[in-house]
Amino acid sequence: MVDTDTARSRTSRSERLPIGVYLLGFSLFAMGSAEFLLAGVLPAIAADLDTTLSSAGLLITAFALGVVLGGPPLAVLGLHWPRRTALVITQSVFAASIVIGLFGNYPVLLLTRVISGIAYAGFFAVASVTAISLVTPDLNARASGVVVSGLSVAMVAGGPAGTLLSHFTEWRGGFWAVVALTVAGIIGCRLGLPAVDSNTNPTTGPSVARELATMRKPILWGIYAITILTTAAYMITFNYLAAMLADITAVPEVWIPAILALFGVGAFVGLSIGGRISDQRPHLALLTGAPAIVVLSVVMTIAIRQVWAVVPTVFLIGIAAFVLNPAVYGRVFAIAADAPTLAGATTVSAFQLGISITPVLAAASLTQGATLTSVCVIGAALAATAIPLILLDRAQQVR
Repeated sequence: MVDTDTARSRTSRSERLPIGVYLLGFSLFAMGSAEFLLAGVLPAIAADLDTTLSSAGLLITAFALGVVLGGPPLAVLGLHWPRRTALVITQSVFAASIVIGLFGNYPVLLLTRVISGIAYAGFFAVASVTAISLVTPDLNARASGVVVSGLSVAMVAGGPAGTLLSHFTEWRGGFWAVVALTVAGIIGCRLGLPAVDSNTNPTTGPSVARELATMRKPILWGIYAITILTTAAYMITFNYLAAMLADITAVPEVWIPAILALFGVGAFVGLSIGGRISDQRPHLALLTGAPAIVVLSVVMTIAIRQVWAVVPTVFLIGIAAFVLNPAVYGRVFAIAADAPTLAGATTVSAFQLGISITPVLAAASLTQGATLTSVCVIGAALAATAIPLILLDRAQQVR
């Protein structure tokens, strides 16, 4: 009995994630809140900077371009830095760019949004690699899930809270709060993460050539295609959900943020589930999440007409969407185990690219006179397209 209790105790300890993983999740929450905050204060920015709303909307595009284009090169440049140093530098650049933007005019703010996107992508990539270096391989997906959960918390709490604060303090107030939280993340990473990297190759160390060689694996690009398709599949519905709730469901405006927040709550649940099954069975998570998005996106076209139906559907889509994310990271780091930094940075870019293409896809439908619910049909089609790629990746893994 004593031996059994001891074994259980050791197993329990081995399944506990180190505090550093949660610090990385907090830091991503702090930085991610700026992304979800901006959409809520665009009219105030446009009025204050004497620009049009469409021009203010380019601030979102600028951040996305910084993430998509800047993350992988920055990951390569920082390859020989200690990871804690890279994390602190990227957070510092992110915070500094926000501060400079708050004191500048529209062109300055636009430029600093690009810079903050690059820094954000660099942090995200290094944070994912750092998280898996702090745990045993059987906990890689779970650790990655905790880090990514910082984004779901930012979606549920950070963005809405920052928007509310900005309404009382002018639009800059929420961004000052982001800066303060990012500084707290810097301090936490500085104190709570090891100064010396673990789980690296002690003989060869970091290698740009090895990282680039890893990026030539076709199977890795299959995962990126799955990431882009599935991310666009759920985000195209989420991005137009507020408009559908107002125009079709006729929900009072005051309740729309609460329904949107249910997506984030579902995302947190999905990350918890996906993180626990993806280490051992990543394709189970992928083949659960993608078909569920197909079904729920179609259901949404009907459920959106009744508030009692749309509320649980939004929650379930959040779960289905984020069950996928730990599995994606699990597969990327399994394929690129010896050279994860550039692969991780490209994963972040793939997620952001999936988000960025949704306005283009929606515009292609809506400008032809289609109803708002057509975006849900597009989402279902995107998720359905990802399913054969997931099956192909599973077959390649078996071989």
